[in-house]
Amino acid sequence: MTDIVDELKWRGLFALSTDESALRKALADGPVTFYCGFDPTAPSLHVGHLVQVLTMRRLQQAGHRPLALVGGATGLIGDPRPTAERTLNDPETVAGWVEKLRRQIEPFLSFEGENAAVMVNNLDWTRNLSAIEFLRDIGKHFRVNKMLTKDSVARRLESDQGISYTEFSYQILQGMDFLQLYRRYGCTLQQGGSDQWGNLTAGLDLIHKLEPDAEVHALATPLMTKADGTKFGKTEGGAVWLDPEMTTPYAFYQFWLNTDDRDISRYMRILSFRSREELEELERQTEERPQARAAQRALAEELTTLVHGAGQTAAVVAASRALFGQGELTGLDEGTLAAALSEVPHIKVPELGPVVDLFAEVGLVPSKSAARRTVKEGGAYVNNVKVAAEDAVPAQEDLLHGRWLVLRRGKKNLAAVEVTGG
Repeated sequence: MTDIVDELKWRGLFALSTDESALRKALADGPVTFYCGFDPTAPSLHVGHLVQVLTMRRLQQAGHRPLALVGGATGLIGDPRPTAERTLNDPETVAGWVEKLRRQIEPFLSFEGENAAVMVNNLDWTRNLSAIEFLRDIGKHFRVNKMLTKDSVARRLESDQGISYTEFSYQILQGMDFLQLYRRYGCTLQQGGSDQWGNLTAGLDLIHKLEPDAEVHALATPLMTKADGTKFGKTEGGAVWLDPEMTTPYAFYQFWLNTDDRDISRYMRILSFRSREELEELERQTEERPQARAAQRALAEELTTLVHGAGQTAAVVAASRALFGQGELTGLDEGTLAAALSEVPHIKVPELGPVVDLFAEVGLVPSKSAARRTVKEGGAYVNNVKVAAEDAVPAQEDLLHGRWLVLRRGKKNLAAVEVTGG
């Protein structure tokens, strides 16, 4: 690998650092023990977290040692949001989420070899810490005037709601994490998103005050953005989660497949482990033949494989092709088919009726007369079979897995019918 700092910069993963030349030297002299934290404020990570998880993977592949912190303590508090106070979750819920996040992060890192990863939990060093000890030993080293400059804190102070002392103290807790990891594991680098810069530097300042000879660093990646101005990682249905029960592998794959051409080059560099030459070739193909979506398909397959495994990826690729007439629908397992059809317009009916009625009811056409014209023009398909007659009625044996029909108008307009009565 080339110099890891140069690699991160080329990929668009280097937004801020405390002292670039010192960090570059430390990484070159290595190995460096580094950490990144994830708070269990939900039962799953989402695609936005992939930037940090995969950056950890890159740093480990470059020879450095990762500490993946899932915050059982900070998850009980929550990093202040710019707009409103977080709802505090009970300790049992947070503890369950800690385990779920640990299981999601672990497959991305290697726990063998000289730079084996370690999973850590900040509840280990806060559980038995008294309030007096926290205030005397840690809080004493933080200056309120500096804490007030943090962006999310400043915004909340300007709002009608204000900010609680609980959330205000979050940056002290995160700062203490870096100190503890420095003392316990020799950790000298904290990695995070640029929106966490205030929290990252809080830990640096605390270490410098209590361990004046320590050489420690912070590295921030840029926030992922979308060219159209909407928030990255969100769809009309909400966040795109890594948990397959919350976002199906098919929906996960489609999220990346639908990436805007204006964003795909940047996303590929940030998230893909392909070589520079491969990425530049995919960028060239996108410029020359954007309709082929070569880069989107490559990224969708790579990330779906990383998160859900090769088997699930093969299933969703087959489903994606089959839905658009490029494969056999009958070969899809019921779970994959159901997940795929949940992403397109669909209706439930008690029994089968005429094709033209189904096309109109599901919204593929505005009316039954429009449906009849579509059939007459040869643009109506049921389960990838062209509908030949305007009065056609699907048979019971046409139902996929005894319940589904896939309707298609033309090449790209899909919908589904689920028969519930038989």
